[in-house]
Amino acid sequence: MVSRILASVIALMLLPHAALAADFQDDLKARRAKVMQELGPDSILIVWSAPPRVYSNDVDYEYRQDSNFYYLTGVDQAESILVLMPGNGGHKEMLFVLPRDATREHWEGHRLTKEEAMRDSGIATVYETTEFETFLASMLSRRSYGEVPAQEYDTFFKALKENHARLQLLLGPPPGPKEELPQIFQFANRTRERFFGFTVNDATAIVEGSRQVKTAYEQKVLQRSADISSEAHRAGMKAAHPGAYEYEVEAAIEYIYKKNGADDWGYPSIVGSGPNATTLHYEKSKRQMQAGELLLVDAAANYQYMTVDITRTYPVSGTFSPAQKDIYNLVLQAQTDAMKVAAAGAKLSDVHNKTVDVIKQGLLKLGLITDATGDQYKTWYTHRATHWIGMDVHDVGERDRTLAPGMAFVIEPGIYIRDGALDQLPKTPENAAFIQKVRPAYERYKNIGVRIEDSFLLTGSGLERLSSKVPRTVDEIESFMKSPQTSTLPR
Repeated sequence: MVSRILASVIALMLLPHAALAADFQDDLKARRAKVMQELGPDSILIVWSAPPRVYSNDVDYEYRQDSNFYYLTGVDQAESILVLMPGNGGHKEMLFVLPRDATREHWEGHRLTKEEAMRDSGIATVYETTEFETFLASMLSRRSYGEVPAQEYDTFFKALKENHARLQLLLGPPPGPKEELPQIFQFANRTRERFFGFTVNDATAIVEGSRQVKTAYEQKVLQRSADISSEAHRAGMKAAHPGAYEYEVEAAIEYIYKKNGADDWGYPSIVGSGPNATTLHYEKSKRQMQAGELLLVDAAANYQYMTVDITRTYPVSGTFSPAQKDIYNLVLQAQTDAMKVAAAGAKLSDVHNKTVDVIKQGLLKLGLITDATGDQYKTWYTHRATHWIGMDVHDVGERDRTLAPGMAFVIEPGIYIRDGALDQLPKTPENAAFIQKVRPAYERYKNIGVRIEDSFLLTGSGLERLSSKVPRTVDEIESFMKSPQTSTLPR
């Protein structure tokens, strides 16, 4: 049994982007089928790939595909278009890719052939992007296209004729009255000016709702992403010591990503020592770490378009001080108790609220607040403890959706005793009294920032901590910091 599991993990690790496995193709087909079922037979859905983004002058950022487009196609090439027509007889899925161009490929690299696009996506009908405008005009004018028989489109054409067809787009939130119209809204307006018999609908909730429940294939990739990220955190812990710089820890972490086949980071690494640990999104990584300080590291890899989210806080010198233990153990207890709430039928808000209950009582005992019934705790606990994960680190989906098997999310309570936080409170008599009472505790815990974040998958048998290989308790961390370097990844 163990050997079969190991073989499966290694096979997944070695899966190349250019030759996607059959199980990925099958999964893509199932995703599209699920989306088409919700779209309905009177619809045509159009999804565009992400545009390239300029880094500086004539240099682009490394290309990253739109998550929704990749979710439905598995294609990470720019200037691609997906069309789904659920009511068609056999040709329900169409993919448009750039035509081959030897000159452009000399500068920019290989473009997918039609055969490669078919192989990677599992979509049998592939056209060139130069055909898209003619294809769309044919569809909205109730004319067949290419060699596909006209009866293939009967359901959609009938809906157009009867004025109840639906042009489905991933519109997203509408712009404000004075904001410039995004390109997708401009496309919708131009199309409505030229063709008739349909309404424009926003299919974002359909696609993103499907993404919210991970398939069996996605769960495997997500676990692999978590394993790589966990190994990277362990390497970062080994690189941390008094006198080292934050960027050395960041480099040790991101080396592990590339070494183990990850595309890159899933989000910019946060490596903050001492007072920097109290800044939620500190990204400079330039400070030299000092003995006796804590180091907060929030980092994870992007592996085959799946990203977890992991944060650990640990002592640079290898041992927590008593004051650091006070804060750390309170955050740990909040996460541990919240894990018990994270079950099918609950909501992310229930999980977050449990962390609030624990942290309120703990802060009261530590003298950092004077009232556990109000919002004083927000002085030190400044963010929510939960969000979805998946193709994006803050993944899509309804926040209030009831938890069910296949959903993946984080639990990340944190306490940040920021220098100057008390001075920034509004000048009121109530705050003046509050500051006077908590000042001694504030001075004891000042510049301590602790966040503990793990990634979880809810399964039919309960909650699974995907990042369990990263030391988490005080004893585990201190023991690991003193131990020899070890790897937890299969080779």
